[in-house]
Amino acid sequence: MRSTKQRRLAGLLLALAATGGLTACGSSASESGSAAAPADMRGENPAMAPEAATGYSTSGGADKAAPGEKREQAAQVGQPGVDRKLVRTATIVLVTPNVRDSAEQARQIVVGTGGYTGQAEVGDRSATMTLYVPSDKLDETLRKLSAPELGKEESRSQSAQDVTEQIVDVESRIQTQRASLERVRALLGRAQQISEVVQLESEVTRREADLESLLKRRERLAGSVAMSTVTLRLSRDSAPPPPADDDTLLGALAGGWKAFVDTTSFVVRAIAQVLPFAVVLGVPAYLVWRHRRRSARPAQPAPQPVAQES
Repeated sequence: MRSTKQRRLAGLLLALAATGGLTACGSSASESGSAAAPADMRGENPAMAPEAATGYSTSGGADKAAPGEKREQAAQVGQPGVDRKLVRTATIVLVTPNVRDSAEQARQIVVGTGGYTGQAEVGDRSATMTLYVPSDKLDETLRKLSAPELGKEESRSQSAQDVTEQIVDVESRIQTQRASLERVRALLGRAQQISEVVQLESEVTRREADLESLLKRRERLAGSVAMSTVTLRLSRDSAPPPPADDDTLLGALAGGWKAFVDTTSFVVRAIAQVLPFAVVLGVPAYLVWRHRRRSARPAQPAPQPVAQES
């Protein structure tokens, strides 16, 4: 009887190991795609990383994708009809006479396009705002933000990150993980021994957590693609241009005269700052010194009368 139970438990463990091995083979991430992911999609949660999200093989197998599945994903992404998924960002620097009014106008422009304002630091002389705009309205929003009504555009930069392969890979992982979870649940339904039930329930819980992390990663990717990030910097004054170097004789004389004037001005200011202390402290010190000098001077003997000879 005991040997029959052991054989049954061994059979379930082998089936579970085979299921985990098949799942691990079909859920590998594209290393190049993960390395190129934007900063807000990597490193936030170790459970979101591709290695942590798919390490559910109970047989200790490595997280390696089958070559056939890699080729299938590459062909799917490389098809001409595939809609490329881009994470777009932009930065605009404006000079405006009224920073607060321009910041409020920029906020209204973004809200009007269906976006919203993230972190913002607004002052009288400068402001930095993080704006989130629907990706399909990014170009239109940038044109409105650089309009003369808001200020003079000093610089603008844009970038786009292609995350199509990452999205296709995550979708494939989710499908594989769901199929694996269903197979483990089927094994749990056929389990009869308590030890089998405990082990299979632990495996179901772990795979459900892996599936949840994959779903959250898909949501982050989709959100980054749907909303573009615009960093708007406002300043009241532009940076002054650097002075041009003058190597002529007149330029050298002008530089020397400027240095002389600056030195003289510094010395005069230093004397003016020290003079009140010299008057307040110097006069009493001089009076004390003079009094001590008089007190230390030896007294002269009185002259003796000269005796007259008779």
